[in-house]
Amino acid sequence: MPAFQPNNPLHGVTLEQLLNDLVAFYGWEALGRKIGIRCFTHDPSITSSLKFLRRTPWARTRVESLYIEMVQGTGTGQL
Repeated sequence: MPAFQPNNPLHGVTLEQLLNDLVAFYGWEALGRKIGIRCFTHDPSITSSLKFLRRTPWARTRVESLYIEMVQGTGTGQL
């Protein structure tokens, strides 16, 4: 059984869940402005974004950082 990690907001969160939460909070348009990657700006979808993020570590790191900001309340829904 995995150990509880209270200081790790990503613990137990799948990339798909993380992305769905970000899209629900910010929307695709705002995500595309915050993180300028094509999978958010041109015909965005969860499937294409997951495929790109799984293959591109720098982009995944930026998305995870934005998720942590959102969870901690430092991110805003507006730009």
